[in-house]
Amino acid sequence: MLVYILFIVGFIFLIKGADFLVDGASAIARRLHISDLVIGLTVVAFGTSMPELFVNIFASFQGKTDIAIGNAVGSNIANIFLILGVASVIYPLAVTRGTVWKEIPFSLLAACVLFVTANDAWLDGSAASTLTRIDGLVYLSFFIIFVYYTFSIATRVDGLESHLPVRQVGWTRSIGSILIGLTGLVLGGKWIVDGAVAIATGFGMSESLIGLTIVAVGTSLPELATSAVAAYKHNADIAVGNVVGSNIFNIFFVLGISATIKPLPFQPKNNLDIGAVVISSLLLFLFMFTGKKRSLDRWEGILFVLMYAAYTGHLLLAE
Repeated sequence: MLVYILFIVGFIFLIKGADFLVDGASAIARRLHISDLVIGLTVVAFGTSMPELFVNIFASFQGKTDIAIGNAVGSNIANIFLILGVASVIYPLAVTRGTVWKEIPFSLLAACVLFVTANDAWLDGSAASTLTRIDGLVYLSFFIIFVYYTFSIATRVDGLESHLPVRQVGWTRSIGSILIGLTGLVLGGKWIVDGAVAIATGFGMSESLIGLTIVAVGTSLPELATSAVAAYKHNADIAVGNVVGSNIFNIFFVLGISATIKPLPFQPKNNLDIGAVVISSLLLFLFMFTGKKRSLDRWEGILFVLMYAAYTGHLLLAE
């Protein structure tokens, strides 16, 4: 029973840990005279994806590769179908030309690269497919390119400052926030992985299913909060950019780190889930040309939410 309680508490620790880490790091960055724009594109953007990263680090070290891959892939599916769907229902999301032609395609590229590298058995005739350490380093190289691009378009991101932590605090409190945040992330990450394994074992469910659903949605809660608030404030670039950036982060950085720590064996059955990531990214791109140009309309958001419900239902029925 304790492991199930800690599983739930782990999500609270994980999310609040990310908040404390962002608050502390942002305060220190301000004291070092780093601009709000740079803070938003680094500390805050990384902070919303810290839950996925720490869960995957623990899953990789424990050899729970189904949870590691399921968490990253499931989070990406939830980010587009569920989070962007909900955000666009709150307020239609009109985005810039750069988001349509550069950031969303880069997210689609990340999904395609994952599909290719996860199916190397098809390419070289190997008995099994694995995300190797070399694959992980390739992912990290792509991530560096994305970070460089992000800074190159920094001045064109509207509404970013309104999503930054606003309090200015002293060094001691800032460092304390960082330490508390890291502690929360470490404990939360461990408890979630342990709980996911216990749930899978106790209820006869696969670790992959738990990773794709409960863990993935739970670790995506920071992105949901950020995008929902951004949509309510009519900051469409933040709402969409947060999700697209998180999807790129999850594949190229989170899975890159995970595979570098320990190679991740890949099961062919998971191609359905990677296919869902590719389809969701492709639909997001295509929807920019339907209805109002460069906009995710309410009816498209509703369709996304229904598709996520259908995808989740399929996972449960196929288990």
